[in-house]
Amino acid sequence: MAGAPDYSDDVFFNEVDLDAHSAKTVESEAIEFFPTDYRIGRTKYIFVTGGVMSGVGKGVFSASLGHLLKHYGFTVSQIKIDGYLNQDAGTINPYRHGEVFVLEDGTECDMDLGTYERFLDDNLNRNNYITSGRVYRIILDKERRGEYLGRDVQVVPHVTGEIKNLIRTKAHEGPYDILVVEIGGTVGDIENIHFIEAAREMLYDEGRDNVMAVHVTQVPYNASAGELKTKPTQHSVKALLQLGIQPDIVVCRSAIPLNKSVRQKISLFCNIAEDRVVSSPDTDSIYRVPALLDRQETVQIVADKLNVNLPQRTDQRPEMFDIYLKYLSGSHPEIRIAITGKYTALHDSYVSILNALDHSKVAVGAEITTEWIDTTDFSSDQALDEGMLDGISGIIVPGGFGERGAEGKIRFIQYARENGLPFLGLCYGFQLAVVEFARDECGMLEAAHAEFDAETETPVIYLLPDQRKLTGMGATMRLGGHEVKVKVGTEAHRCYGSESAVERFRHRYEFNNQYRELIEHKGMVFSGMTPDEEIMQILEIPTHPFFVGTQFHPELTSRPYRPHPLFRGLVQAALTYAESAENRQVAMEAGQAE
Repeated sequence: MAGAPDYSDDVFFNEVDLDAHSAKTVESEAIEFFPTDYRIGRTKYIFVTGGVMSGVGKGVFSASLGHLLKHYGFTVSQIKIDGYLNQDAGTINPYRHGEVFVLEDGTECDMDLGTYERFLDDNLNRNNYITSGRVYRIILDKERRGEYLGRDVQVVPHVTGEIKNLIRTKAHEGPYDILVVEIGGTVGDIENIHFIEAAREMLYDEGRDNVMAVHVTQVPYNASAGELKTKPTQHSVKALLQLGIQPDIVVCRSAIPLNKSVRQKISLFCNIAEDRVVSSPDTDSIYRVPALLDRQETVQIVADKLNVNLPQRTDQRPEMFDIYLKYLSGSHPEIRIAITGKYTALHDSYVSILNALDHSKVAVGAEITTEWIDTTDFSSDQALDEGMLDGISGIIVPGGFGERGAEGKIRFIQYARENGLPFLGLCYGFQLAVVEFARDECGMLEAAHAEFDAETETPVIYLLPDQRKLTGMGATMRLGGHEVKVKVGTEAHRCYGSESAVERFRHRYEFNNQYRELIEHKGMVFSGMTPDEEIMQILEIPTHPFFVGTQFHPELTSRPYRPHPLFRGLVQAALTYAESAENRQVAMEAGQAE
């Protein structure tokens, strides 16, 4: 056409050339989203989706598969994808989404990342976690900078392209042999449809030998009929097929193991080989799952589908969490530990604490029963009900924010301190232990936490100096791994066996050093602090059997073969307390008999 511009030359287009570049590229829908020097085939991908209902166990399955693949010698990492528009999990109430897990680099993320770290025995980073909010933030920032070169920005290819780029960036970071990518929610959720589309596109981009799909679904047990029902799984797989993905493995979560006829029915209606229908029944411990998958040759199925040779098994760790399997087959003395918080109605709010207790009970050789106590109904002058803590051998006061439930936590801290009951306070528990001690032992009756009493004249806990000018909420706290200097000769030093540790933090408030001299004079010791000794990070009472508070979250770094030293210390102290109580009871009964 006369007067039409000539775009035959391969030239660089800057912002003023956007219209011209758009005209030149209008015939092509292809946009490449690859990191520099990325090589297709270097990393294989396993996408894990879920069906029927959320919370079915995709996280534990994904972590178990990662553990199993690593056990066979592959280099492995994992990604968790969440569909919500939050940029991270930091501002989400634990009642809505479970615990907020914090990574070493300060990323606030979904609790599944904690499961991955424990099963992989590896520290993850922000590239292991993707949300819709993060993806859209990247896209909108790029669009404002003109980086899409005049194109109309759409879900396909731009949203899915940026998702693929984030996934490939993590794969390239290793580089890893296999990357397991868990897509949160269920098939059919509108908020994750773009992630499933990105997975479908990666099947196309990377080739069928480099990408596979695993679908985790619930197979409910109908007690009245005495049978497992496969129809929900059939519908779930068909919904996934409508989105362009044929699962290569179907993992069936159920109350009891699948029998052959159930496997055959799922195989027939879901268009999948019978040996690729994996049974994942309920177990008494999540640490049984890798061995369960191994017995069904899951890694061999993966290797066959991804066209890779199985490396030699590694002997770097005990095989398949066998220490847990051995523990589960034995008998152990029982202890009861109370978790006193305000999110106790949803146990996933404290899932890392439960795991840290699990790790410690195996190391110590005890059976732990967890008692859940909601602290929201207690007032500032209310005493605990008589007999409320009978039989309890230890108390944990977990982290939290806000005034609700705080006075109740203070009541339990006071009881533990005055009655020699082993106590571990985590973050907010550390801060409230200071408030309780200041009020009851130091004569500061009006001592308070500035978060819920901003006008107090005795702010023993106050806002961190670098937090005072912040106005936003997300990712603005003191977050991630920081060094803790441990004081020699203390309970903390005895537990750690070291003068230094790296722990994970998530807090805005700290102990007010103005009151340090008085509080230490009255018997509380700050046994851990920053290297410059400006921020107090561990407290304890030397005259107490075990009274320890931490400004950090020790539960986040506890691992199956390396229980956190302070949790192990608590469990050991609780076991000693329980045995002493039992001996006192026996002696009392013997005296009465005489």
